Amino acid sequence: MATLLRSKLSNVATSVSNKSQAKVSGMFARMGFQAATDEEAVGFAHCDDLDFEHRQGLQMDILKAEGEPCGEEGAEPPVEGDIHYQRGGGAPLPPSGSKDQGMGAGGEFGGHDKPKITAWEAGWNVTNAIQGMFVLGLPYAILHGGYLGLFLIIFAAVVCCYTGKILIACLYEENEDGEVVRVRDSYVAIANACCAPRFPTLGGRVVNVAQIIELVMTCILYVVVSGNLMYNSFPGLPVSQKSWSIIATAVLLPCAFLKNLKAVSKFSLLCTLAHFVINILVIAYCLSRARDWAWEKVKFYIDVKKFPISIGIIVFSYTSQIFLPSLEGNMQQPSDFHCMMNWTHIAACVLKGLFALVAYLTWADETKEVITDNLPGSIRAVVNIFLVAKALLSYPLPFFAAVEVLEKSLFQEGSRAFFPACYGGDGRLKSWGLTLRCALVVFTLLMAIYVPHFALLMGLTGSLTGAGLCFLLPSLFHLRLLWRKLLWHQVFFDVAIFVIGGICSVSGFVHSLEGLIEAYRTNAED
Repeated sequence: MATLLRSKLSNVATSVSNKSQAKVSGMFARMGFQAATDEEAVGFAHCDDLDFEHRQGLQMDILKAEGEPCGEEGAEPPVEGDIHYQRGGGAPLPPSGSKDQGMGAGGEFGGHDKPKITAWEAGWNVTNAIQGMFVLGLPYAILHGGYLGLFLIIFAAVVCCYTGKILIACLYEENEDGEVVRVRDSYVAIANACCAPRFPTLGGRVVNVAQIIELVMTCILYVVVSGNLMYNSFPGLPVSQKSWSIIATAVLLPCAFLKNLKAVSKFSLLCTLAHFVINILVIAYCLSRARDWAWEKVKFYIDVKKFPISIGIIVFSYTSQIFLPSLEGNMQQPSDFHCMMNWTHIAACVLKGLFALVAYLTWADETKEVITDNLPGSIRAVVNIFLVAKALLSYPLPFFAAVEVLEKSLFQEGSRAFFPACYGGDGRLKSWGLTLRCALVVFTLLMAIYVPHFALLMGLTGSLTGAGLCFLLPSLFHLRLLWRKLLWHQVFFDVAIFVIGGICSVSGFVHSLEGLIEAYRTNAED
C-alpha cells in the first residue's frame, strides 16, 4: 500500500513538473521565441488543453453554485481577453439572442443558426464598404497628389488586401494534431491575444477606442456631406450649410430608437445601386467633355503640405478590416476568402482610379472637396439629392455599430461594467439609455456644424484610425502571433507596412489637423 502511494505521489510530482516546464516554454513561445524541443511544444499544447478544460470546469462550477443552467443557453460569455479554443474549428459565437450578434466590439454578425453567405455575397459586402460615397473625395486627393495620388490608390488597395488576409490568418492556430483551427472570432480577440498574458484586455480596449472614433467620425461625415450637398444644390435658398445639417440631423434623430437594422437593411441594396448609377452619371458627364481634359494639370510633383491629407482620404476609402473577421466566419467556404479579397480590391482599385482621374481631368484646379459640387446646376441638384438620401440611409449603420460598441464596453451588465445596463429586464431601452443615444446624434451634429470640411475630416480620420486599423495593427499582430512561422519576405512586408503606415499616419494627422485649424480661423474671421 505504501509503495503504491509513493508511486502515485511520484507520478503526480512528475506531471506537475512537466506542466510547469511546458508553461515556461509556452510563455517564451508567445513572446516570439522558438521552443527548444518538440517535446516542449507538445507539452505546451497539452497544457493548453488541460488549462482550457480547467477553466471550463471552473465556469460550470460557478454557474451551478449560482443556480443557473449549465448549458450553452445559460452560460456566461467568456471573460474579455480569454483565448478560447473551438473544437470543431469554427469560431466561438455568442449565445443566441445576445447583442453581440450584431455589429459590436468585433463580435460575430450571426450565430450557428444564421445561414452562411457565399463568396459573392461576402464580396458584395466588402465592395459596399470600400466603394461607398467617400469615393467622391478622391478627385480632391489627385488635385494635391497628381500621378503619385493615383499610385497611392493602387498601393493602398494592395496593402489593404494584404493586411486583410494576414488579419484573418491571426484568427487561426495549429492544434495538438497539427490541424489549423479557428481559435479567435474578432479583431478584439486578436488584439487581446497579442497583449496576453500580462495585459489581457489592453489590446481589445485599444481596438474598441479606434472603432468608436472611426464609426462616430463616419456618422459626422455623413451629416457634413448632407449639409454640403444640399447647400450647393440650392444656393438660391436663404438656408446655410449649417441649417441644412440641422435639418438632416432632425431626420436622423429616430436612429436613437433603433433596436436592430432590419428596417434599414431593406434599403441597403437600392442605396448601393443608386450610388453606382450616380458614379456612372458623373463619369459619363466627364467623358462628354473629354476633348477639354487638362492632361497638363496632372503633375508628378506633390503639394508637400496638403498631400498627406490626400493619403488619409485614400486610406479611409479602403477601410473594411473592422468587420472582416466576422465576414470570414460567416462564409460557407472560408477558403474562398483570399480570392474574394483579391477581386474586390482589384475592382475597387480600377474603379476608384478611373473615377478620380477622369473627374480631375474634367475640372483640374477647380476640383472641389465633393466632386458633385462641380457639376452643372441642373444635373447637380438631382445627383446631390440622391446622394443625400444615400447618406441619410447609410448613417444608421455606423451609428448603430458605435452604440453597440459603447454599450458592450461601458454599459454591459457584469462585474466589468462601468455603468448600469441600458436595457431593462424586459429588454426595453431605459430612458437614460435613450438619452445617451440622442446625445450621440446631437454630438455628430455639433461636430458637423463646427467642422464642416468633408475632405479634411476624412483625411484626419483616415490618418488617425484608418491607418491604424488597416496598416499598423494587422502587421503588428501578424508578427506577434505568427512570428515562428513567417518567412523572411513576410517579415519584411509586415515591417515595411508598419513603418510606412506609421509615417503616413503621423504626417497625415498633423497636416489634417493644421488644415482644420486654418479653416476654422478663416471661418472665424469671415
